Amino acid sequence: MKSINWKNAIIAGILGTILFDLAGLLLTGNWWDIPGLLGAKTGLGLTYGVIGHYSNGVLLSILFAGIAPSLWGPKWFRPLLFVIGETIALVWLFMLPLLGAGVAGIDMDPMMPVITLLRHLSYAIPLIFLINYDIIPNVKSVKN
Repeated sequence: MKSINWKNAIIAGILGTILFDLAGLLLTGNWWDIPGLLGAKTGLGLTYGVIGHYSNGVLLSILFAGIAPSLWGPKWFRPLLFVIGETIALVWLFMLPLLGAGVAGIDMDPMMPVITLLRHLSYAIPLIFLINYDIIPNVKSVKN
């Protein structure tokens, strides 16, 4: 079993978060909307929001690097599966309702589920190319 390439995981997390923010700018016209929201909700300002946002991106990349060999599908598909699951579980069913936007953000904007999913799919692009791991073969046990 290989260990996590920490440098690649950190770089992938930062690059993925930059792509996430660029997709947000293209889709919503807002730059650093998530860091602004984090800073405002915590009362700690934009600097804290940026640090928290990018730290979250790095942590998610490290988490992906650790569980990627256990996920289903080809290597290019696993990051997509990971971010889709993360978007549904952590964003649609936890974060957005917690912020008062309803499940998947529907109460805020009917396009919110599409926007959040597209942003997270763009985050996955560096994960596809920078997180290297061995796929664990599906080996059935054989009794002698």
